[in-house]
Amino acid sequence: MQNEPEEDLPKQEDHTISSRITGLGQKIIGEVEALAGVVNADPLAQEEGEFNVEVGTVLEELEDDAVEDES
Repeated sequence: MQNEPEEDLPKQEDHTISSRITGLGQKIIGEVEALAGVVNADPLAQEEGEFNVEVGTVLEELEDDAVEDES
């Protein structure tokens, strides 16, 4: 058996959950985490949720820009 050169191998796509989350999904996850942080009096979880909301907002903006660029 010969080793195939790396360039001839099919590239595997990254199919992790985090790579499939859209901006809106990220914002929803963030809202749920922030709410859970408030309910459980966990400031770290609340901050993480707020961070995810911000990341989701940025992702949405990037997605919108990508759609506009395709047009």
